[in-house]
Amino acid sequence: MKKTWLLWMILLSGLAAPAFSGNNGYLFIIGGGDRPESMMRRFVELAGQFGSGKIIVFPMASSEPAATGARLVAEFKGLGARQVESHILTREQALAGESVRILEGAGGVFFSGGDQSLQMEVLRGTPVHRALLELYEKGCVMAGTSAGAAVMSEVMITGEEHRKADEGHEFETLEAANIVTVEGLGFIRTAVIDQHFIARRRLNRLISVIAERPQLLGVGIDEETAIVVGPDETFEVVGNRQVVIFDASHASITVTSAKTVGFRGMAMHVLVAGDRFDLKKREAVR
Repeated sequence: MKKTWLLWMILLSGLAAPAFSGNNGYLFIIGGGDRPESMMRRFVELAGQFGSGKIIVFPMASSEPAATGARLVAEFKGLGARQVESHILTREQALAGESVRILEGAGGVFFSGGDQSLQMEVLRGTPVHRALLELYEKGCVMAGTSAGAAVMSEVMITGEEHRKADEGHEFETLEAANIVTVEGLGFIRTAVIDQHFIARRRLNRLISVIAERPQLLGVGIDEETAIVVGPDETFEVVGNRQVVIFDASHASITVTSAKTVGFRGMAMHVLVAGDRFDLKKREAVR
């Protein structure tokens, strides 16, 4: 009986382990727009510290993946990367076990901008997806910009809403059950990521998501800005603009019969370059 009880305790403790438990990797999540050279050089340097330092580019989110991949390869080589490869995978290729070989030796993986749903339609639940998660746990740097930022979280904002809105009037409400989300790559499970956040006025859609999932932090990253998430579950803000964080974990949330959302006691942080945020403690520190 005592052995059975001990076994159950071990199993339960494993289930309760934090999402980042045992992780050695980094996330380099860029809000889109122009990418300052100093910021991107830091990504290349981080990637060079794991494996062979090779950087793999996945441009499948782009409407012009070949051209986008070529531009990113040239950018990273110009910043000193030793080896950079762009791979445009189909769903069938990502499902093939041998495709994981392209990740051998990778120190960094970069997901391009475009349409995040296109990227996930190729990678979700495939051997390549699982290999990416394993690489991240071991120490690889996972990076992305714009759509490539959106795919980082387990809960991914698609950019669509259920409400039928006229063109130019999208995301004008704070409304429950309106923002379309799907499963992302799942590198970060304690937050949902939004990008181009201040430049494109995306406050409404991120707050609406947090109203439904107050256990998650809402992290809105503006253009020319990134967060660098380390193995210690803290991130640093780098770049030229801001990162906005919503924490509704201790808020009282109201949803009316018309699906209008209300909050009382939600915390909000606006961070600039050099600021840090502890994802475990949900605290901002300078």
